[in-house]
Amino acid sequence: MLQISKADILRRLHFDNPWWNEGKEGRIAFEDDPRRKYYESFFSVVTDRSVRRAVVLMGPRRVGKTVMIYHAIRALIDKGVPPNAIMYLSMETPIYTGLSLEQLLNDFNELFGHTRGSKIYVFFDEIQYLRDWEVHLKSLVDSYPEYKFIASGSAAAALRLKSTESGAGRFSDFILPPLTFAEYLCFINREEELVEVENAVGNTQSTMHVAKNINELNLEFVNYLNFGGYPEAVFSKEIRRNPGQYIKSDIIDKVLLRDLPSLYGIANIQELNRLFTTLAYNTGQEINLDGLSKSASVTKNTIKRYLEYLEAAFLIRNVERIDQNAKRFKRATQFKVYLTNPSMRAALFGQVNEDSREMGSLTETAVFSQWQHSQAANLYYARWRSGEVDIVSLAPRNQKPTWAVEVKWSDRAYKNHSELDNCVDFVQRNPGIQNRVLFTTRTIQSGPITYKGVVFDLRPASVYAYTLGANILGNIQKNQSNEVAGKNEP
Repeated sequence: MLQISKADILRRLHFDNPWWNEGKEGRIAFEDDPRRKYYESFFSVVTDRSVRRAVVLMGPRRVGKTVMIYHAIRALIDKGVPPNAIMYLSMETPIYTGLSLEQLLNDFNELFGHTRGSKIYVFFDEIQYLRDWEVHLKSLVDSYPEYKFIASGSAAAALRLKSTESGAGRFSDFILPPLTFAEYLCFINREEELVEVENAVGNTQSTMHVAKNINELNLEFVNYLNFGGYPEAVFSKEIRRNPGQYIKSDIIDKVLLRDLPSLYGIANIQELNRLFTTLAYNTGQEINLDGLSKSASVTKNTIKRYLEYLEAAFLIRNVERIDQNAKRFKRATQFKVYLTNPSMRAALFGQVNEDSREMGSLTETAVFSQWQHSQAANLYYARWRSGEVDIVSLAPRNQKPTWAVEVKWSDRAYKNHSELDNCVDFVQRNPGIQNRVLFTTRTIQSGPITYKGVVFDLRPASVYAYTLGANILGNIQKNQSNEVAGKNEP
């Protein structure tokens, strides 16, 4: 049997790293594509040499991880890093199958005469396809203290688990979620056209926005629900014409039918697929564990295990329930499940329009998908016999509610204040909460209004979703800039 020769491996390495031959003036893949708003934060951790850690870039499929890596390579070269001091390779490439990271690195070093003291950047894309990758990567970090290693992968369940267990003190996780609504508007060049700042009080956390044209903004919000979470879908007319096929076959099916079964030895793939389909159809709805077990024909213990896998793989997010007194339940038999990207539901069950009956649950899903970009969010939903509040934030220190949001895709509350009664009831039972509730609408921008002693801000759901994404990412960028101020340049 013929073995892959070293010459073939080197030819492939040259092919994957064209800047070795073309230098600074050569073009790099995706360099003209718009950058995610996470890029500056990512580049900061890539160039941070104050700690000896590998960067592990995690996130669902098709959210732009590889593109962001190429953007970082372009920036490194522009900042003066020698092109032959940067190596990129994808572990999905067949010729690398069975090769260790150490062997590939040794070939690279031998090719250019690099030593352990050289300032080198090494990018391993789709690293989860290498068996025991975390052991090998940790060894490289320990053996080459001057090298900066960056790894990425889509099978986030395995990456999160193994980077925690085996890479303690050697890996820094960087999460890249799907596009926010704010990023989507930026990518289609309609952000300034449709939204403007209402007021800014000293920092981005206090920035609020208003719609310049609420009808046009809502149309783009519906587009965002249908396909806007994925950069490739935003830019490709062909994909936009049939986003369902792209999202389902290239994103959902590969995770459900290939990644998770191979990583966890799941024998009954159809069982997992049936459960996810049930969850996707009911995104934003309260789930009962017994009922879910019966409807999906899966045992409760298996469901619990599958839910952990699906959440770790960034497909779903579970939200716990609290009661009317903001108390958590000892046994969580009821909870809400949200898709991390509302576009997945449209891919499975068809696209929606502004008047679709699914708009309520998808709007709620979209709001929660903005919140997943915040590592500090401590969110629950409140439900009791006679009422419900969609989002409640509990203070980490004392687990007391600090604010609440009711998410609707309707203007009825503006005319019929009785729809605000659930929120009034909850605020009155929890005097520690801010005596102010945000209630989303479809088109009404009004507030504050006072009803039964509680102050309500009425804002369109599309505006609120934009504000969340813009403010959260703005704060991430601001905090990251403060953290890396004064640190080493590449």
